[in-house]
Amino acid sequence: DRWDYDLSLTTYLGDAFPAIIPDFGPGAIAAFVGGRAEVGMDTVWFHPREDLLVKDLRFEIDSHDAWYLRVQNIMRCAQERWEGVVQVGMTDLGGNLDILSSFRPGEKLLLDLYDDPESVKSATWSAHTAWWQAYDELNAILQPVNPGDTAWTPIFSAEPYYILLCDFCYMIGPDMFDEFVTPELAASCKRLANPFYHLDGPGQLPHLDSLLTIEALKGVQWIPGAGKPGFEHWPEVYRKIRDAGKLIQLSGSMATFEALVEKLGSAEGLVFMCSEPLSRKTEALDFLKKYDVL
Repeated sequence: DRWDYDLSLTTYLGDAFPAIIPDFGPGAIAAFVGGRAEVGMDTVWFHPREDLLVKDLRFEIDSHDAWYLRVQNIMRCAQERWEGVVQVGMTDLGGNLDILSSFRPGEKLLLDLYDDPESVKSATWSAHTAWWQAYDELNAILQPVNPGDTAWTPIFSAEPYYILLCDFCYMIGPDMFDEFVTPELAASCKRLANPFYHLDGPGQLPHLDSLLTIEALKGVQWIPGAGKPGFEHWPEVYRKIRDAGKLIQLSGSMATFEALVEKLGSAEGLVFMCSEPLSRKTEALDFLKKYDVL
């Protein structure tokens, strides 16, 4: 009812569409495979139930997990409520090294990369298998009713889509990214028609060149990070992404978008999301006409 109320107060312009995301925290799959979820005021943290060595980590979806069942139930109820009028998105499953870091918190996984790299790789592919099991099972609930695909960032896609991520890689260099992250990311990209990557903060910029070599990757979502200059202040990042033939997803105000387009020379390849008060509807319509969206 609360979601329906919020949606009813919104006018959808351009390519916008009504969507809800059953969001149980970033990396919720950690709970689905046996982790302990700790609910905070505005997020969820995931912790291991026991201290296992990386060589002992094997991940399997617990079909009876309360969190997993709750996500499925909300998806089913949402589909029954809106019958395809509202796009129901995929929950934020998280990234595979992020799953490992939930079970090897602090500096443990960082040391594992040096001390036991083969076990890290084995655990990563175990997480990969569990991740795709969850994705396929949840998607089976969504797709009979959804007109298309969407995820925790609600881009509409007629085919399977997700924004993949690896927040853990903020703490590693390009060589380790290529060894421990790129192979699994590339494999996941091949299983999606429209995969994006969540490039979160300047600490991930050293990995951009590697990401852009993944042929199946369709686009990059660049997030400057808290306390950093806004979206319009990173034209060199967007230019590199676009020159590699990838799409770009960003958010912000109409003024932010216009400032960035001025620096880039065009709006080509930009997937832009913006919310404005209804009092600015006329300005929003003019903005969409300017970029031939209407």
